[in-house]
Amino acid sequence: MKVIIPLAGFGTRLRPHTYTKPKPLVSVAGKPVLGHILDKLTDLDIEEIIFIVGYLGDQIRDYVTANYHFPARYIEQKELKGQAHAIYLAKEHIAGPVLIIFVDTIFETDLSAIAQESADGIIYVKEVDDPRRFGVVMLENGFITKLVEKPASPVSNLAVIGLYYVKNSQMMIECIDELIRKDIKTQGEYFLADAFQLMIDRGAKFIARTVEVWEDCGKPETVLHTNRYLLEHGGAQEIETENSVLIPPVYIEKTAVIKDSVIGPYVSVAGGAVIIRSIIRDSIINEFAHIEDANLSQSLIGKDAHVRGSAQKLNVGDSSQVDLAGNERE
Repeated sequence: MKVIIPLAGFGTRLRPHTYTKPKPLVSVAGKPVLGHILDKLTDLDIEEIIFIVGYLGDQIRDYVTANYHFPARYIEQKELKGQAHAIYLAKEHIAGPVLIIFVDTIFETDLSAIAQESADGIIYVKEVDDPRRFGVVMLENGFITKLVEKPASPVSNLAVIGLYYVKNSQMMIECIDELIRKDIKTQGEYFLADAFQLMIDRGAKFIARTVEVWEDCGKPETVLHTNRYLLEHGGAQEIETENSVLIPPVYIEKTAVIKDSVIGPYVSVAGGAVIIRSIIRDSIINEFAHIEDANLSQSLIGKDAHVRGSAQKLNVGDSSQVDLAGNERE
């Protein structure tokens, strides 16, 4: 089985952090989002992972090469024409079953069950209270009959999470090719859901499999929510600090320095970060950030950023400086 992971988007909802790094490398609970996804694949029989990259794609390659040993291929999506177009770029490199993963979300499900699946494909879903914000699937006799993007009326509460298994990848590519030839678009882009609908209309049998957990990583507030979930479910780590209090759960890299501070709950602190005389809750502090005399909550602090002085909520990009103390450092 091959895996396709599209990664070419600009991640505009996570700016300023995505000005300097691709969205999949935004850190949550001590690891980039992409790392959490790749960790779920280590026990599968994977022939190759195909990364569809774009903006700052070299950082994706560097991260994967340094931390994982999957056979990997990198294909650049130079024009952002949609999900289906991204998958179409891998057409020369796939023939049999494929697993497609979008990294906006972190999920919990048993992927090993794929090997025993008799259906033509699986679309992973999560039951939601308000389906109007999502693409959903409609079922009949246990199989998917229709995919609907953001339905105005509640036709189904099974929201598509961006995880798909397709046995016949060639049929999928043929249907994407039809989308492109006939210029069939949704919201101005070639949607993968439209290709799957063509497959279903041709007789392909897709089932819906409900995941246990679906955590979004597409914007600051949801990244923080996902950070909280991961810290509560095995992602915590503590270190020795100097005259400080850690309120669990927290994740603190061993090379971080914390002095005269209160950290937690729900705080991730990356390696090389320095925190002095500060109170930090429900926040993510990235590599080599320096925080002094601050009071932070629900904040994202970028790599090499410097924050000094009291505040409540900040969203600070890499290599930025915020001084709210209003005076010179002694």
